[in-house]
Amino acid sequence: MKTNKVKTAKQLERHFKGVANHRRIAILLLVAKNPSITLESISESLDCNIKTISEHTRRLVQAGLLNKEYKGRKVEHEVSPYGKIFCDFISKF
Repeated sequence: MKTNKVKTAKQLERHFKGVANHRRIAILLLVAKNPSITLESISESLDCNIKTISEHTRRLVQAGLLNKEYKGRKVEHEVSPYGKIFCDFISKF
């Protein structure tokens, strides 16, 4: 995805704060490889408490890097367009 609009420093800060944690980076990369992954599957894959994963995914959603969709009792996650840009950046860094 290419965007021609230049982001403000405050907007960039929001995105960078979203990935300013090793657990959130791991979640973002995992979701990028597994679209529509549930909270439970993320928790199992990363061997981490579901409440911890829930809080980190909430912060990634707030940062605009993940999208989530409720499917009954399950919550599915996908990487947002900006999240994809960050995944590309992380893989190249």
